[in-house]
Amino acid sequence: MVTDRGLQVLRVIVQDYVASREPVGSKSIVDRHSFGVSAATIRHDMALLEEEELIVAPHTSSGRVPTDAGYRVFVDQLADLRPISGVQKQAIETFLGDAPSLDDVLARTVRLLSQLTHQVALVQYPSLDHARVVHVEFVVLDQSRLMSILITDIGRVEQAVVELPQEIDADLLVELRDKICAAAVGRSLVDAAARLNVVRDEFESSKQRLVETILSALADQIGASRPEKLVMAGTANLARTEDDFSGSISPVLEAIEEQVTLLRLFGEMASDQHGVSVSIGRENAPLGLKETSVLTSRYRSPGGDVAKLGVLGPTRMDYPNNMGAVRAVARYVSRLLDQR
Repeated sequence: MVTDRGLQVLRVIVQDYVASREPVGSKSIVDRHSFGVSAATIRHDMALLEEEELIVAPHTSSGRVPTDAGYRVFVDQLADLRPISGVQKQAIETFLGDAPSLDDVLARTVRLLSQLTHQVALVQYPSLDHARVVHVEFVVLDQSRLMSILITDIGRVEQAVVELPQEIDADLLVELRDKICAAAVGRSLVDAAARLNVVRDEFESSKQRLVETILSALADQIGASRPEKLVMAGTANLARTEDDFSGSISPVLEAIEEQVTLLRLFGEMASDQHGVSVSIGRENAPLGLKETSVLTSRYRSPGGDVAKLGVLGPTRMDYPNNMGAVRAVARYVSRLLDQR
């Protein structure tokens, strides 16, 4: 059984190893931390931690490093997350505050989060199952092309270029837009797509081919906007920590490119008392990420749907800082989207 002092010893081993990447010995613990006991007593505590498989010696006569189980105990025992600094808070507000759309907010969020944590940052798009159409607009690009613009109530703006079978006159385009908006605005994406068939029947046969082309492209646009997906930034940070992986980082890179894998993990992770979810090392083995840790927190979109954002990196990471940053950014994104 691990004593209270043993937990404190584990804490400093994790902190010192994360900071230095060097195995931690009893002498360095006594020299650097105020335990008020001898190195022999600390060695005894470390022996008990090793029996519990919370620390391990990477090689003979070395200090000790945390195991995945040790990191788990460390994270579970965290009383408080490290608060972000005033400078970091201002950076979040400045960098995200003037983002014009949901797409831009999420793109900026992953860039900011990767900079704050030095890990791979991930943001899940909110589910569009309950999103509603706010507006549809068409912009003529040239005689045979136009741009279709779809806006939803969660701030999502989707654009697509439509190739036309013939030139379209301005009056017909305005009429088509008005009929689409009358049929689709205020409806869910599923209902809006179904209502496009009604719009098609409101035009005479001579215009059917042109109308059909535009409505079909818009239906594809609505359908393409619904699947779940992730925005990612900071994969170069994995290369900087390559020594933290026992082999090549290629399997990790391949795993994170499979968005279905990460979305599944996001869905399985439950938040702790800090509002942050942490999945460590071997807990991620079934997904091919056994040497990584994933930290997530939830944010809420204007439509009320909950999605997650977070970071992925080696198990040797600054958990208090990264968990604090993930939670702070998630809360700010929720407030920002709620104001739109």
